[in-house]
Amino acid sequence: MLGPDPKVVRRLLTRYATLRIAQAERYSSAAARELEEVGATLCGMTGASRVRDAIALADDLLDRARPAAGRTLEADGESGLPLAV
Repeated sequence: MLGPDPKVVRRLLTRYATLRIAQAERYSSAAARELEEVGATLCGMTGASRVRDAIALADDLLDRARPAAGRTLEADGESGLPLAV
């Protein structure tokens, strides 16, 4: 079975984290709506019913998608840092 594209998942996790930080600093109804949309998208991609579970599943997916030995993370544009909050 074909799973979600790790690059798309990574982008969604990054956006989710950015929005959570922005909301913690200063509440915005527009950011709250986008945060809800990104969370729902992550849930849909991972099959989870809760955002916290979707984030954990997305992290697992990214761990499994890491490059095999012999390929460097930097060559693929990856830093290897976890993105979930």
